Amino acid sequence: MRRAAALLALLAPVLIGATKPLLVPDVSQRSIQIVYSFTGAELLLFGAIVYPGGRAPDRPADIAVVVKGPVEPIRVREKQKVAGIWVNADSASFRSAPAFYAVATSRPLGQLVDERTAAIYELGIRNLQLSPADADTPDKANRFENGLVDLRQRRDLYVEQPGAVRITDGVLYRARIRIPARVPVGTYTAETFLIQDGRVIAAAVRDINIQKSGFEEYIARAAAEHGFIYGVLAVALSVGLGWAAGALFRRF
Repeated sequence: MRRAAALLALLAPVLIGATKPLLVPDVSQRSIQIVYSFTGAELLLFGAIVYPGGRAPDRPADIAVVVKGPVEPIRVREKQKVAGIWVNADSASFRSAPAFYAVATSRPLGQLVDERTAAIYELGIRNLQLSPADADTPDKANRFENGLVDLRQRRDLYVEQPGAVRITDGVLYRARIRIPARVPVGTYTAETFLIQDGRVIAAAVRDINIQKSGFEEYIARAAAEHGFIYGVLAVALSVGLGWAAGALFRRF
């Protein structure tokens, strides 16, 4: 919070004449390194609300923060049991599914915005614009979308935290969002929305980079740049470990 307060003090002479509220946001980590011992990370999103005239209104606004990314196409497959064996059955593709999505709000979303505003700003897991690519019918698209959302919620990759944003004196806010260990690498965004009377009146965004480091980075780069050699070595290692395990069991 000290960084936000310092930045607010520096910008005060410029912002004092603003006609609309402004956000001065920041995050505790702009870069997260994934190493062999990575068990997840906790992001602190914090900042300040600058109101015209430098004074908070009698009824301060609410805050919603969203951490999202990376967005990528994905194919979801449906499993069916045939003759006692689970096999892939129907499938559907989505053009823009975020690998991770978390939203924290100062109050439950239903008390902050209506359904139309929530859909426009993708506030809430059920308002993500996943863009079905090849679903034949709306029912099929909804079925696979619900399946994808449910799967990622169970893996803590899609999270909603109502009431997790704390606002102090109507101007300083903070929220904590947990980044699980199994998140993919890439560029993420931390978006902050200032909401009043059901409308988003200000917004700001900060980028967060999550990347592999050390041995994990070397393995990932080797797999990407030398796929054939990496595959051969992986198979050879598996065969070698299997042979060693078999020899050990035969001996004892």
